Amino acid sequence: MQQTTVGVSLVGCGSARLPTILSNADLSKMVETSDEWIATRTGIRQRHIAMEQDSLSSLAASAGATALEMSALSPEEVDLIILATSTPDDLFGSAAQVQAHLGATRAVAFDLTAACSGFVFALVTAAQYMRLGVYQTVLVIGADVLSRWTDWSDRRTCVLFGDGAGAVVLRASDRDRLRGFEMRSDGALNGCLTLPYQSESADLVEGKTSQQGTFAPVSMNGKEVYRFAVKRVPEIIEKALFRADLTTKDIDWLLLHQANQRILDAVANRLDIPAERVISNMSRHGNTSAASIPIALDEAVRDGKIKPGDVIASSGFGAGLSWGAAVFEWG
Repeated sequence: MQQTTVGVSLVGCGSARLPTILSNADLSKMVETSDEWIATRTGIRQRHIAMEQDSLSSLAASAGATALEMSALSPEEVDLIILATSTPDDLFGSAAQVQAHLGATRAVAFDLTAACSGFVFALVTAAQYMRLGVYQTVLVIGADVLSRWTDWSDRRTCVLFGDGAGAVVLRASDRDRLRGFEMRSDGALNGCLTLPYQSESADLVEGKTSQQGTFAPVSMNGKEVYRFAVKRVPEIIEKALFRADLTTKDIDWLLLHQANQRILDAVANRLDIPAERVISNMSRHGNTSAASIPIALDEAVRDGKIKPGDVIASSGFGAGLSWGAAVFEWG
């Protein structure tokens, strides 16, 4: 019989390095916009873009490798890899490719799709396996290449998105550092943010047809997504804090999905969390979907801002619509 473990610790983090930057000035040459217009409305100044040689799985593997390096663990010690992504290289899944890139020969690997909530959902999913004693070491990766599915002629959406990958390593622990969580979905609001499949009818034999097509670019109702986030994110963070038996006064850092600086400011204001305790790297990365939280975490840890023992309240929110929160201690 397998021994049941007590809890989960977050022991390492990492992110991929994408050298190609698309600035607001660059976008102003592509659509009718300006650096001032974008920065004022979103807080974004630039975003990183994957080039032709960059695959989703290679970026995810790079982030995972740097997280393992920080953790002083080898790929062979990983039991499970969960890849949170909505933009895989292969619709059958890209996590196994990541496993191969890393050389994590013992690890089982699968994709998890929950858009911008993906990293939080994957973190919570990983913790359940570990709490049951099934796996001891788990690599959770959030990665997206949204430039693949961005309409670069639509100034409402093309100014928002960037590419990236971030990762954390979880280890079985005698004390549970994942203090509380909550996850929600509302499919009735799905139309507010979509990357939909569009098909055309293809004749097979007389009277029988099939669907042939591809995915349309990202479409978003920005006003509705803003209203949803500003209302639901504070609520779900408070629910996660309640499960953790904590209050906002116990939080060292608020780490939200990097969707829009106005959303971050509004959520922090509703939770009465001062701006200096809010992690934001949006100006440099834009919205990288499932990658945004682990990238921001990695930067804050490596900059010495987040220290071992710090309590972090994190929330992802977006397409589905889905939203979730996790309260955890770093290190």
